[in-house]
Amino acid sequence: MLRAVADWWDAVELWITQLPFPMQVALAILVVLPLCWGTAAGVDRLVDLAAAQLGRDRTNGPSAR
Repeated sequence: MLRAVADWWDAVELWITQLPFPMQVALAILVVLPLCWGTAAGVDRLVDLAAAQLGRDRTNGPSAR
């Protein structure tokens, strides 16, 4: 199974490296930009949830008295 994934990735990598440079840039923008944006949005959401949870615990905890 892992070998099949590695072979597929090698084929994709070879295909990308054989494209002209402007096509590589366009592909990177179309694929990498949304992935980075989605990852950043997910991390931001997790940090907001963690901060809200920690802030709630801090105000209701025994040391807040």
